[in-house]
Order: sequence, then C-alpha cells, then structure tokens
Amino acid sequence: MTQQPSTPAQNSPVTVVGLGPMGLALAAALMDKGHPTTVWNRTPEKARDLVARGARLAPSVADAVAASPLTLVCLKDYAALYEALGPVGGPSAGRALVNLNSGTPKEAHAAASWAAERGVAYLDGAIMVPPPLVGDPGSVFLYSGPREVFDAHRDTLASLGDSRYLGADPGLAVLHNAALLGLMYATMNGFLHATALVGSAGVPAAEFADLAVNRFLPTVVDATLVEQAPNLDAGHYPGDLGTMEMNLNALEHIARTCEERGVYAGQPRLMRDIAARAIADGHGGSNYLAVFEVFRKAAER
Repeated sequence: MTQQPSTPAQNSPVTVVGLGPMGLALAAALMDKGHPTTVWNRTPEKARDLVARGARLAPSVADAVAASPLTLVCLKDYAALYEALGPVGGPSAGRALVNLNSGTPKEAHAAASWAAERGVAYLDGAIMVPPPLVGDPGSVFLYSGPREVFDAHRDTLASLGDSRYLGADPGLAVLHNAALLGLMYATMNGFLHATALVGSAGVPAAEFADLAVNRFLPTVVDATLVEQAPNLDAGHYPGDLGTMEMNLNALEHIARTCEERGVYAGQPRLMRDIAARAIADGHGGSNYLAVFEVFRKAAER
C-alpha cells in the first residue's frame, strides 16, 4: 500500500490500543515527545492517568484507530489483536498498524496476511526493553514488514527509542525477539546458577556479581563472542586454544561440583550433554563454538 509522506514527529497523532504496563509506557513516551495521543483499552479505567495528562480516551476501538495515521497495538498475543480489531477491520486506507505483541514468526506472517486482506499497512514489531526504558533514545525497538511503511512512520517510531528495521519479512521482528529473550534467560540462569554455586560457600551475591558481571563476562565472554561471530557464519572452529574435548572435561567438573555442593545440577548436565553431542558429531578437536552446529542442525536430524 502506498503511504503518505511522514509528518514531523512532534505533530503526528498516534493511537495506542492496549494499556497494560507496556502500553501505558508507550502512550506516556509519545505524549512526552509531543504526539497527540488517543488510547483505547478494554478496561477504560487504566487510561485515567493518561487522560489527566491530556490523552484522548476513545469510546471504541474503531474510533481509536480512525483517530490517527498510526496505531500501535500492544496486547497479549496475536489472538488478542484479531479479537480487538477484527470487528472493525483494522485502520482504514492511508493508515498503518504496528503490532507490538510477542509470538512466533508463523503468527507474524498470518497477521501480515490478515492485514493485507483488509488493505491495512502493517508492521510487526518487538520491544526489547522493560516499560521504564520506553522513550529512552538507546532503547531498542525492532520492526519488520514493508520498508515503505517503516519509512513513512520512522520519525514517530523514533519517539519510542532506537528503531531498528530488520527487513521485509514480517516474521523477523518476533524471530529476533525470541532469540534475544532466549539469550537473556540463558544469561540470567547462568548468573543465578553460578551465584547459587558460590553461595553454597557463603559468598554474598553482591560480591560475586561484581566479579562475574563487571570483570569476567566483559573480558572473557562478551569480547570473545563479538570477535568470533564471523567464524560462526564460516563454520570455522579452530581448537588451537582449547578443544571441545577439553570443554567437556570442564563441564563434567562443573556438574560434579554442583552435585557435591547440593546445588541444582540439571543446567550443567544439559550443557555437558550438548558438548558431548558436538563431539559425537565430529567436533571433538574444534573449539567450544562448534556447539553452534548442534543448535543449527537440530532440524536436520
């Protein structure tokens, strides 16, 4: 769909549908940046503070999406999107819809088709920060779908944070969302497990956090991943400085230490099993990054 040229960000009205904690943060950030903001929520009482600040509470979702050239939807999932906007068919011609709930790439493709059938300009999106950081220039927001839709509303979306356009495939935003959240949970679990392990000897979490987060991770993990990322694309895993066999030995020691200290050992056992799988696949002499081949080739099995 052909989009109208974007208007100056401070003058462009925006609608926000869904006023959970994130929806409230979106609307507040837009208002802070000078956007006339219309809001709608199934429970109107949630809009009370926004209305007191000057937001307009729409009497219906149809009225809400008709009020602005851009509607941001921040609901639980794709089913909630269809439930809320299905009866009104989405925004009318010349207006755009940006969906900011989480889900799967397959669901994002279905939503893009749903929008296209109704003549709606559609972007799928993902918010990669908690509500208090919405509006910060460094907060990352991901978008995927037609480039012309993103470009038409780039200035408005920039009011929320650092807008990253990922490509025309509408599933890319939720795919990155799942990948980054998976990284977050794995990192959090790694820290929490490590803290529990040293905590078995009475080491305070605050003391260990300084060593682990401020010293160890930036030097040993972060720098290594950035430096070695091109080797993942090339499938190049030289074991000059340490092989998978050596790493399996270390993982075995971690698991045994957890068992000895009475700390949950399921997590290191899983990591040990993954390394063993990589060795079984012929990567015993490679470095630990060859585990990447186990992950990306799982579907082939």
